[in-house]
Amino acid sequence: MTDPDDPVLARRRRLSRWATTGKRMGYGLYGLSLAAFAVGLTTGFTTAPATVATVALLVGSVLLLPSIIIGYGVRAADRADRTDDW
Repeated sequence: MTDPDDPVLARRRRLSRWATTGKRMGYGLYGLSLAAFAVGLTTGFTTAPATVATVALLVGSVLLLPSIIIGYGVRAADRADRTDDW
């Protein structure tokens, strides 16, 4: 299945790009949350670092969960195509 015009493969590539972008954003927001927590820890917790850490952690989790699941699905479909194991 290497037809570049195949709509299933095109959709799978699109979902793979979305999953990759979602993972990057989610993990980036986790890093921001960690950085905000570290800043808050060193400067005394005010509302700003605590709010940034909390919001970044929540939004990162919301982005990361479906991205990981979709990424696993795309990889499983690619593997099933390679091995013809449907």
